[in-house]
Amino acid sequence: MAGTSSTSKGASATVFIVGFRTKLIVTAAQAQYFARACGTARFAYNWALEKWIEQYRQHKLAPALVPPPDEAALRRELNRIKGTQFPWMYEVTKCAVQNAIRNLGTAFKNFFSNPKHFKYPKFKKKFVNDSFTISNDQFKLDEEFSRIRIPRLGWVRMCERLRFKGARLLSATISRRADDWYVSISCEITDLSHLSPAKNHGRVGVDLGISRLATLSDGHVFEAPKPLKSKLGKLRKLQKRLSRAKKGSQNRFKLRLRIARLHRSIADIRADALHKLTHFLSSNYSTVVIEDLNVKGMMSNRHLSRAIADIGFHEFRRQLAYKMAQRGGELIVADRFFPSSKLCRHCAERNTDLELSDRQWKCPHCGCWIEDRDLNAALNLCHYPEMKWDRLRAPAQGRSSESTADQAPPAVADHDGELDDHTASVSLLCAEEEPVSGRGSTKAARVPKNGEEEPIH
Repeated sequence: MAGTSSTSKGASATVFIVGFRTKLIVTAAQAQYFARACGTARFAYNWALEKWIEQYRQHKLAPALVPPPDEAALRRELNRIKGTQFPWMYEVTKCAVQNAIRNLGTAFKNFFSNPKHFKYPKFKKKFVNDSFTISNDQFKLDEEFSRIRIPRLGWVRMCERLRFKGARLLSATISRRADDWYVSISCEITDLSHLSPAKNHGRVGVDLGISRLATLSDGHVFEAPKPLKSKLGKLRKLQKRLSRAKKGSQNRFKLRLRIARLHRSIADIRADALHKLTHFLSSNYSTVVIEDLNVKGMMSNRHLSRAIADIGFHEFRRQLAYKMAQRGGELIVADRFFPSSKLCRHCAERNTDLELSDRQWKCPHCGCWIEDRDLNAALNLCHYPEMKWDRLRAPAQGRSSESTADQAPPAVADHDGELDDHTASVSLLCAEEEPVSGRGSTKAARVPKNGEEEPIH
């Protein structure tokens, strides 16, 4: 399952909007139809964008004479002229044209509502995010034989049948990744029987990182797959060969496909690791506490930007949000300026001299030795709801300076979310720490004033 999910509470049950994506098993004729439909949708989008820009320019010059551009008006205008000017549009489904212009209207609406987050719409290019969308009244699903009926084409086989029971279909988007075709079906569901029963193991804090994908407060450690780093050498060689290939040649086309397949493999490895981690968290814990990371600011570090982008922090938070909502769990996002790494978990005092390279450190206030920086941050996040972190000199509520039983690592969870003793993909880290004197260098700590905040390092 892929895609976003939102909830709306009605009178009877909660409705979730989810997406289901699977690969299509296509013939050569079907692949050619999909390519034509994507080209038609791209042409309609670019045509509407050009008309929108011109009409908006004229509207600014004469607001009383020329109305502002509107996507519904553009769809009606294209319907009037496509029979004479663009008769080839009738070879594919009408939804490819109509939904492309609707997407343009949505893009402008998002841009004008939040220009800092959404950019001005750009013209689409061939082979870049090729896709087209079909409305729910124009396609059919045959769940018995795992296939979908496309207008003006017929039945197309799917690799996997729809896993949701009693789902109300909303739309279907056909997209191309490298040389394969996929369908993403958006639907509304109220029956969550496809989810395995969740285990309630209490609250857990999650500290995200680069070398370690996630460190949990109960001792679980998920290593980062780093797919881009592992395949970067091969990607460089292929791109160098592509730059030297003759434009328009078959060898250049084959190299483009190989590079596209490699990028798809990198994205799939990253998504697989994130889905396994978020599934483990949502199916084993009732409350999850994470950080509100400033990913944009972190990407400004030219030494770490590639490694940060290779993890996918935003995608992790997006997946965890909708999976916790589906299972009835609670997701708590700590304040962006909560110093989870700089706080000593024993005395709740801040070590202001802590550097990013300090993986182990000694608390200058209580003398406790912090064996693992990431585990210390995860433990602080776990106790975040009951801490008054803005009063850093006050002791943490409900916590002691001694190691407690909730810090002992439990058994490792398998792919189904059940706890067992195997350690196939998750390594354990002992969370029990004791104060050690005479280890490391004790730095002079500056005590921050009340209300003073520092960003996370």
